[in-house]
Amino acid sequence: MARPISPELVLTGYLRGAFPMCEPETGRIEWFTCDPRAVVPLDDRFRVSRSLERVVRSGRFEIRTDTAFAKVISCCARDRSEENRNWIGPDIIRTYCELHEMGFAHSVEAWRDGQLVGGLYGVALKGAFFGESMFSVPGPGTDASKVCLVHLVNRLRRGGFIVCDSQYANEHMTRFGVYELPAKDYLSLLEDAVETDARWDVDGDPLQGR
Repeated sequence: MARPISPELVLTGYLRGAFPMCEPETGRIEWFTCDPRAVVPLDDRFRVSRSLERVVRSGRFEIRTDTAFAKVISCCARDRSEENRNWIGPDIIRTYCELHEMGFAHSVEAWRDGQLVGGLYGVALKGAFFGESMFSVPGPGTDASKVCLVHLVNRLRRGGFIVCDSQYANEHMTRFGVYELPAKDYLSLLEDAVETDARWDVDGDPLQGR
């Protein structure tokens, strides 16, 4: 039986404003769009609290990129609550690991004492980054996913990305300045982004200029 998704299908879906999720009970892959669409600002609207700045500067976590992609997505594949069930099924994990091998999917990872304690992953396509999920380990990974997000935004800024898709807004993400815009405006922004040659492989001080 043919797989329900493939790397090529995922990339095509993103370009049309759609993204896949696995139905928790049946495992069936469904495609979603949302209106309004949430995006992470890549300008001075992105907010970092003073307490989080201190954590970032403290060096509590060693931040790496693309060294443990499969482990990051597997750690993200869990129920958050009864209302927020795991939507990352085996077919999604397999497909995104293939996207990683193809150079499209990336992870930002927080390590502490040699252990992966937090991270996030998504897909970079030209000047657009499609954020998918993040996780942190309670205790040693407190604030780890937040620190990874700060590093992600810095990398996207330096690399010349135009848009960072967050799909849905929630209270956690709006604290960083994530905002919503009509789907038609998002698609227009996306058109500009995919005509832009951005680079993933850039890094630097994530708090420079603050």
